[in-house]
Amino acid sequence: MTDGLLLLGFGGPTPGCCGRRASCPRTPGCEAECFVAGILGDNPARAARVAEVAAHYHGFGGFSPYNQLTAVQANALGGELARRGRTMPIACGYRHWAPWTKDGLAELGRQGATRVLALIMAPHQSSVSWDWYLKHAAEAVESLGTQAPALVGVVDPWWNRPGFITALADRVREATRGWSSERFQAADLVFTAHAIPEPVARTSRYCQQVAETARLVAEALGHPHHTIAYQSGPGDSRIAWTGPDIVPVVDAVHAAGTRDLVVQAVGFLVDHTEVLYDLDVEAQQRAAGLGISYTRAACVRDHPAFISMLADQVEVAWAALAPA
Repeated sequence: MTDGLLLLGFGGPTPGCCGRRASCPRTPGCEAECFVAGILGDNPARAARVAEVAAHYHGFGGFSPYNQLTAVQANALGGELARRGRTMPIACGYRHWAPWTKDGLAELGRQGATRVLALIMAPHQSSVSWDWYLKHAAEAVESLGTQAPALVGVVDPWWNRPGFITALADRVREATRGWSSERFQAADLVFTAHAIPEPVARTSRYCQQVAETARLVAEALGHPHHTIAYQSGPGDSRIAWTGPDIVPVVDAVHAAGTRDLVVQAVGFLVDHTEVLYDLDVEAQQRAAGLGISYTRAACVRDHPAFISMLADQVEVAWAALAPA
């Protein structure tokens, strides 16, 4: 048997046809619209919202760095596993863009993998941030039929694992390097995660896990207080989404008279378009308009402590599958 590892992620638009539609319009910039419509739906009633969100992507050239940055993480993880003597094929499969989950699984089969572990590239669990990835992977196995390697397990979640927390804390330290201890302690520290529908939040530990991640990072930094905010929620939904949103939190920081605001997206692993727009455009512009000094710490990306933690989790998962 040959082991393989499938990294399951959200995906982001890249140049070229993704193959989602039977007939691609192939018009300039159509990738962003196609990507967003694939998430929100092709219903004409959602056209205005699709255009609004696609405009965020057009502000960054029409594409997202998500796939490229996740591939960097995959390469780093493969290198770390190989260093430990566990060389295996690794592929990425995305839920909303090519290479699709099915493509990643097929690639592992071409590389000789006969059994595959899934690694969900999301730190916190809910039906939309965890369960749907597993459903997508199961559907990919079914669609490939006998050509698919066996999907034998999933790597355990790691929202509170020390390596993840260390990497997040280090990114905050990098962003505030040169600050005095007094300035950092006086700053408002805000951690964000992707908003999810409130009915989904009530059926999962998503918000509790986000809160635990934030608490552990603040403790690692020795910071006396922090706030949790959410981002990327729709403004036109009839269903309530988790909050508060990051922009009202910026307003609250201003009302409290704080001079410095430090923000980190702990619910995201790479600095892709949602992070760049929500935090580096909307939130930063609001802070600038209010006269607040705004600092955004990077996501974990391929921080060595984070990659080492993922390797630990992968090894534990394979060990649990070994015959007694």
